[in-house]
Amino acid sequence: MSSHSLHTGFRPVRRDELRPERVHDTYQLKGKLPEPAACSGCGAVYRTGRWQWIEPPAEAKPVLCPACHRVKDRFPAGYLDIAGDYFAAHRVQLVSLLRHHEQHERAEHPLARIMAIEDTPTGALVTTTDIHLARNLGEALHDAYQGELEFHYNDAENLLRVHWRR
Repeated sequence: MSSHSLHTGFRPVRRDELRPERVHDTYQLKGKLPEPAACSGCGAVYRTGRWQWIEPPAEAKPVLCPACHRVKDRFPAGYLDIAGDYFAAHRVQLVSLLRHHEQHERAEHPLARIMAIEDTPTGALVTTTDIHLARNLGEALHDAYQGELEFHYNDAENLLRVHWRR
């Protein structure tokens, strides 16, 4: 350590330090579930430390997965606000694109789901159980149809709001 850092109170940043978790997510598991466990809502199986789409073993304990818990509580992790005249004119195509991306994502990540697609005065509001899915859906719309795309993260609530308009 240099003499300069000893006298000024400066301490170099260490990238290998453990830092306390900044995000508090009520729906994230606090520890491992007893394995095997199966969601009584969707049928996903918790095995080897993660949720999977496999046949539930006979001895699987019934639980509610975090995604089904969010749906039950109506508490989304992600919001995708779709606005503009383009949505009204191409609603079927856009919703089909969103559902296709959800199916693709959900095949690998059982906790990533669209909760609802609700019409709004300016377009639609898509709610998701996962912030990554909300981001991926916004990027899929932008990649396919261009337009304006904005992301607003709220670290304190583990929440993402995505705005797409065209």
